[in-house]
Amino acid sequence: MKSLVYIDACMRKESRTRRIAEPIISKLSERYTITKFVLNELSFEIIKEDLIQQRMYGNYDPQSLSWAKTIRDTDRIVIAAPFWDMSYPSALKNFLELCSIFNVTFKSDDTTCYGNCKAEKLLYITTRGMDISTGDPLEQATPYLKALSWLWGIGPMDVIATQNMDYVSEDEVEKKVQQAIETGLYLVENW
Repeated sequence: MKSLVYIDACMRKESRTRRIAEPIISKLSERYTITKFVLNELSFEIIKEDLIQQRMYGNYDPQSLSWAKTIRDTDRIVIAAPFWDMSYPSALKNFLELCSIFNVTFKSDDTTCYGNCKAEKLLYITTRGMDISTGDPLEQATPYLKALSWLWGIGPMDVIATQNMDYVSEDEVEKKVQQAIETGLYLVENW
C-alpha cells in the first residue's frame, strides 16, 4: 500500500477546513497508509540562529529529521490549513521550515537546488473567510506551497478552497463545506 502524509494545520477545534479534509482523508485511507501530523498537538521550536548554526554542521534534532524523512519518502501529501493573515497559520510555515533539510527533502548540485521527495502530488485544502480566490495576489499560501513543492521535488499541487465563509449565513457555509467535500472526493478518486 502506498503512503500519504496528512498535515493538519487547523488552529481551531471546530475547523471548517478540517471538516472538509476529514472525509477526503478517510476516502484516501482506503488506498494509502496515512501518517498524520496535527500541528496543534506537536511541540517544536521556531527557527532561530542557534538552530541554523546547528544545521550548518549537520546537527538536526531527531524529531525534525524524522518528520523530514517521512515527508521525503511518502507518495502523496495533503495539507489542510485555513486562510490565516493572508496565507496560512505560522505553525505550518515553521513545521515546513523544520522539515526543509538539505540532503533530506532537497539537495544541490552546486548550481541550483532540486527536490529529493518522491511525492507525486500535493493536495492543499483551505477555507477563506474573505472573498479571495486562489491565485489572487492577496492570497499568499498557494504560491508558497507551489514554490516549496518545486524545491522539494513534489509533483503537481491541487487546491480545494472555499471562500467568503465569514460573510454568509450558516446555511450557506454548510452548503459550501458540502460542495468542497464533494469536489475533494471526486478529485481523489484517481489521485
